[in-house]
Amino acid sequence: MIEPAHPKLSLTRQCELLELPRSTYYHQPKAPDDQNLALMRVIDETYLAYPFFGSRQMTRWLLRQGYAVNRKRVRRLMRLMNLTAIYRKPNLSKRAKAHRIYPYLLRDLVVDRPNQVWATDITYIPVRGGYIYLCAVIDWHTRMVLSWD
Repeated sequence: MIEPAHPKLSLTRQCELLELPRSTYYHQPKAPDDQNLALMRVIDETYLAYPFFGSRQMTRWLLRQGYAVNRKRVRRLMRLMNLTAIYRKPNLSKRAKAHRIYPYLLRDLVVDRPNQVWATDITYIPVRGGYIYLCAVIDWHTRMVLSWD
């Protein structure tokens, strides 16, 4: 893209034409150091065990384990790994006034045979680096999982 030995265009002019700062040409990215990689591995393992830890709790936990870290560093590394605390958000169970309320049709129903009532559930499962969703369809009478994805 940029040719340092171009006969007619200087390096400065080439950077101007590409709309790049000249410092971008000289920038040499550094590889992450081993200390940060080891700390990121510990943060990832801790996050799998405690996915509700934010940067503050993670920092306190790492300090108790003997790591010399501060919150800014933990927050930066968690952001780099795309990790966020999983917790109940406020006001999620409040109903919207514009939504219609449907009657509960199964209130007095006796479930006494298979395939009479099915239910579905969606949940998440923590895995390395984040989580995945699981959706299952369950028969109420036999309590068997009919389908999952």
